[in-house]
Amino acid sequence: MNYDLKGCSAIITGASQGLGFEICRFYVQAGANVIMCARNEKLLEEAHQKIKDYSSPKQIVLAVRSDVSKEEDVKRIVEIALTNCPDLNILVNNAGVYGPKGLLEDVDWSEWVQAIQINLLGSVLLCKEILPHFKSKRYGKIIQLSGGGATAPLPRISAYAASKAAVIRFIETLAEEVREFGIDVNAIAPGALNTRLLDDVIEAGPEKVGTFFYERALKQKATGGTELEKGAALSVFLASKSSDGITGKLISAVWDPWEKFNEHIEELQTTDLYTLRRIVPKDRGFNWGDV
Repeated sequence: MNYDLKGCSAIITGASQGLGFEICRFYVQAGANVIMCARNEKLLEEAHQKIKDYSSPKQIVLAVRSDVSKEEDVKRIVEIALTNCPDLNILVNNAGVYGPKGLLEDVDWSEWVQAIQINLLGSVLLCKEILPHFKSKRYGKIIQLSGGGATAPLPRISAYAASKAAVIRFIETLAEEVREFGIDVNAIAPGALNTRLLDDVIEAGPEKVGTFFYERALKQKATGGTELEKGAALSVFLASKSSDGITGKLISAVWDPWEKFNEHIEELQTTDLYTLRRIVPKDRGFNWGDV
């Protein structure tokens, strides 16, 4: 992979660790300026110093401590980004939390709501704030990180599942709203990652997350999970001009042949490939259910 991001500038949320940090590293190494955002100031500054080591003297690497669930913080992120990088053309919504774990009737309601605010509303807020700039340039790339909750039920982690499914439909909808402005909006399913979210599941234990999910998490922890590089590489592709015209898609970093997507632009633009949809009986080989 050798996609060029020279002359590009990106806001990357959840940038202090895990996949967010890896995306920052890949972007800087591809030549982009990056504005790193995260809630934990200490972790963010440590990550900022490490990412600067990968950059050239001409590249801009900034750290902005912020909470994407707060409107004033989101406005500040975009203001700082545009002041320092007027050519800003990429937004990576990576910030996310699992939220409370347990049966719905047992979890703390305020924690459930907070997960929605961070995972869904934080992403929507950043898109809302940055779109006037992208529209004025008639170009932009919005990249949303998804998760297993977008395409399959996640019992006992309901806030996460609901927020991830909602944000994918939001991305598909936004892609249609801004298509005429040359703004591409896509989501990434990065695979089963060994990050702090996995540690959260293991720490919660089988009593809260259920035996199946807990044992699966332990196995993933032991085997290493999906390499962070896969999601970061797909993120670079979606930020580059090589992906121009690909929009409104949920793309798996692990299972989908995204490296060849630019050979199939027309099919991707005119079908519902790589989108959420309802499954009907004929999709599973049954001969009933059709009117």
